[in-house]
Amino acid sequence: MASSSSSSGIMRYHVFPSFHGPDVRRGFLSHLHDHFASKGITTFKDQEIERGHTIKPELVQAIRESRVSIVLLSKKYASSSWCLDELVEIFKCKEDQGQIVMTIFYDVDPSSVRKQKGDFGTAFMKTCEGKSEETKQSWSNALTHAANIEGEHSLNWANEADMIKKIATDVSNKLNLTPSKDFDGMVGHEAHLAKLNSLLCLESDEVKMIGIWGPAGIGKSTIARALDNQLSSNFQLKCFMGNLKGSLKSRMGVDDHDSKLWLQNQLLSKIFNQENMKMRHLGAIKERLQRQRVLIILDDVDDLEQLEVLAKEPSWFGSGSRIIVTTEDKKILEAHGIKDIYHVDFPSEEEALEILCLSAFKQSSVPNGFEEVANKVAELCGNLPLGLCVVGSSLRGQSKQEWELQLSRIDGSLDGKVEDILKVGFDSLSKKNQSLFLHIACFFNNEVVDNVISVLSDSNLDVRNGLETLADKSLVHKSTYGRIVMHHLLQQLGRQIVHEQSDEPGKRQFLFEADEICDVLSTETGTGSVIGISFDTSNIGEVSVGKAAFEGMRNLRFLRIYRSFGSQRHVSLAKSVRRKRRPMQIPEDLDYLPLLRLLHWKHYPRKSLPLRFQPTRLVELHMPYSKIKKYSF
Repeated sequence: MASSSSSSGIMRYHVFPSFHGPDVRRGFLSHLHDHFASKGITTFKDQEIERGHTIKPELVQAIRESRVSIVLLSKKYASSSWCLDELVEIFKCKEDQGQIVMTIFYDVDPSSVRKQKGDFGTAFMKTCEGKSEETKQSWSNALTHAANIEGEHSLNWANEADMIKKIATDVSNKLNLTPSKDFDGMVGHEAHLAKLNSLLCLESDEVKMIGIWGPAGIGKSTIARALDNQLSSNFQLKCFMGNLKGSLKSRMGVDDHDSKLWLQNQLLSKIFNQENMKMRHLGAIKERLQRQRVLIILDDVDDLEQLEVLAKEPSWFGSGSRIIVTTEDKKILEAHGIKDIYHVDFPSEEEALEILCLSAFKQSSVPNGFEEVANKVAELCGNLPLGLCVVGSSLRGQSKQEWELQLSRIDGSLDGKVEDILKVGFDSLSKKNQSLFLHIACFFNNEVVDNVISVLSDSNLDVRNGLETLADKSLVHKSTYGRIVMHHLLQQLGRQIVHEQSDEPGKRQFLFEADEICDVLSTETGTGSVIGISFDTSNIGEVSVGKAAFEGMRNLRFLRIYRSFGSQRHVSLAKSVRRKRRPMQIPEDLDYLPLLRLLHWKHYPRKSLPLRFQPTRLVELHMPYSKIKKYSF
């Protein structure tokens, strides 16, 4: 990199604007600067630099010290050799430093810029008079590159103020996303992305769908996020739909049609950065996106129907769009006609050891004296990245003797299931954080962080600090949208731990298996041990609830009764089950519910809540599609 400041990472400006002053400075650009200032975006301003025939060193430095360059192409932009030199320098910076380049076409057509024709071309030819062929070609190439970047076109906007507001929001979003260092230390990062880029063929204008396939815990989602980080600046419209497997179960509508609409609304809301978009028909994605170049990443898909709803066919999207799907099930990709599939394989022994070392020692190599024990731990983790990260985090800062003690525990308990390996991370937690882990695994996975803190505020759990501890140990992470996310293998581990608390379901902390919940409610065998019930009624028939079903569960704090969208069985079986399901019925003489903190009950079948239910501790009440007419409190 040419500039010492840029090579050292100093970025003085958020935005460098390249423009022809007489066309835009007093009007459009001044308003854009005001919007940038209101969003805390620092813009380079060149009023004090004397313009001449050649670009000044101060401008070269300003370009290289900016995170985003905005090229404001107007009718007379090409009449200035200064502007054209700036543009060449901007694309050098894009190539050398990965700088983001955005374009605005102000009263000029992109094709006129691309081909240097019309009035724009005439101005360009005049500027080129007396210049060398090398200079003219570099200017022409830079203009063509700029015209090929999708940007806002003033002729497409009825209201210039709305256009300026949109540009300011887009720049703000890009600054939040880049430049990201989150994936710099990811082992195998470059190899994964190189292979995926060859499948994506970004130079092609066709719409491409590609799959990323591999076992749970192998790092598919991390690779997809790294790919999103790399590609997002090339697409004006993009969306990362994270952890679809987890999110679908927690938010479902009254029937298939409403569920599909909800899912489509989520995608369009993210793409257009507009909360709570409400589409009323299932053709909305095609209608809104068929002429748009988009990047969509659908992460952790586990049901073919999800793809049918969100990305049914390439014709839904505009030329040059890329749809990326991650899944554990290759058959879903094949059934959807996705032929370009990248298989994420297990890392090599050397890579597995490096992953473990980065997690345990915060360095890529094994410290002296730990070689044998570290290699053995990596071997027992089965070279699975998630297991290596969790076990490594749990051993961070521990002595060699403590490593050897943990090694004997892992070796002694290993039965081929990764849950046994991951339990090392759970066992390293304090009692309170173990309890928090179980709360998340059994009830609060994919819930909003602030809501969980509020609901658990009356407990003895230090939720905020506890979540930081769990994140440090790679047991959970916080999503971009503020939700707690626990990998489903770790969720499975937590639920298995709760299952082992007692052979009798009614004596466990949490109930989440539908058949066991049916049995507890019908036989009235719940006890004071139960603090949470998450009851998915999708795949059950009639439920016989005893009138004293909740009498014994005096400590029950969280009750969720819902229907999930689809299941993990074959689609045909799921459809047949959905046709049979009915709202869960409760007896008229059931008059007691405990002092709940959270009550979510979709399709509640009665007109009022039980008479003896006291809401004095209630923090969350969510009862959509219910028959309830009045509250008895």
